[in-house]
Amino acid sequence: RPGLALCAGCGGRIQDPFLLRVSPDLEWHVACLKCAECGQPLDETCTCFLRDGKAYCKRDYSRLFGIKCAQCRAAFSSSDLVMRARDHVYHLECFRCAACGRQLLPGDQFCLRERDLLCRADHGPPLDGGAAARGPR
Repeated sequence: RPGLALCAGCGGRIQDPFLLRVSPDLEWHVACLKCAECGQPLDETCTCFLRDGKAYCKRDYSRLFGIKCAQCRAAFSSSDLVMRARDHVYHLECFRCAACGRQLLPGDQFCLRERDLLCRADHGPPLDGGAAARGPR
């Protein structure tokens, strides 16, 4: 459909013999499909992620929109093992008691107060039956 499509990047008509279609309704000039954050060209060699009609490279999409560790605020890589407490997610090394710094391991009882993890020794007896750390995911 050259000549009929409008580029989602620049808004101009796509007259080129080739266009890049990222989703059913978003098409780009080959030269216009770039990461909205860093400007890296997004082609067959780079994974493209869409959010709100904008295209992002994998690194920037993960940094901007990915789940982040509740302790260090860094993003997770696909190979990271994580620990969860309610709706918070932590790197294994970040899953520590806020009072004494001891790493909490699978099976340890802990308490989550606001954003702070507390080991059993630092939070006292469980008020609601306690929580036990589940294994890495």
